Amino acid sequence: MDTAGTATQHENEPHHNDIAHRLNWLRAGVLGANDGIVSVAAIVVGVAGVTTDSGPILIAGAAGVVGGAISMALGEYVSVSSQKDSQQALIEKERRELAEQPEEELEELAAIYQGKGLSAATARTVAKELTAHDALGAHLSAELHIDETDIVSPWHAAFASAIAFLIGAILPMLAILLPPENIRVPLTFVAVLVALALTGALGAWIGGGSKTKAAFRVVVGGALALIATFAIGNLLGASGVVA
Repeated sequence: MDTAGTATQHENEPHHNDIAHRLNWLRAGVLGANDGIVSVAAIVVGVAGVTTDSGPILIAGAAGVVGGAISMALGEYVSVSSQKDSQQALIEKERRELAEQPEEELEELAAIYQGKGLSAATARTVAKELTAHDALGAHLSAELHIDETDIVSPWHAAFASAIAFLIGAILPMLAILLPPENIRVPLTFVAVLVALALTGALGAWIGGGSKTKAAFRVVVGGALALIATFAIGNLLGASGVVA
């Protein structure tokens, strides 16, 4: 048996946690793009229900794009910052306990592995070897399922969320502004719903769910949002409330 070859192959294989982490980021990006599509499309279609003038549509759409991207970034920053603070507090607590009561922590780690099916002797041996190698990492992994080196940056999350939103927002802006006035609204409806079907299916594929069900849900939700905003725009325009 080629032990060296096997070891090299094992080292070159991507870690399952790394793959899951990247898939989570990709899924978050798809959802961010989906938000950009729906929210900006609803704004521009609503304004198009009031007027065919490209100026107000462009202004409202641009405001929606900028405001939405900032809102998404801020929300993601706050959320990830809270998660990061919580993880760092747990890490510091575990580090302090290891320094103050190492024997109790060793017994706790052994008990965890014994609870997973190892014999008492084997569990204690494993706990001792892991503690000798990296005590903090062993406890974080076994007790809290945290990797000290895998804490997400709030700034990275905020930037990625804003970029994903902006990418999604491009489609409805182009669909409402580029075509002739008489087809811009129906063309925007079609383009947005097709894009939502694709993003919904992609998000489900990443998460391992049903692509058909996910696509159907986002298309129905997006269609309702577009119909509602266009109807409100039409109503306000026809009533004279908005000149």
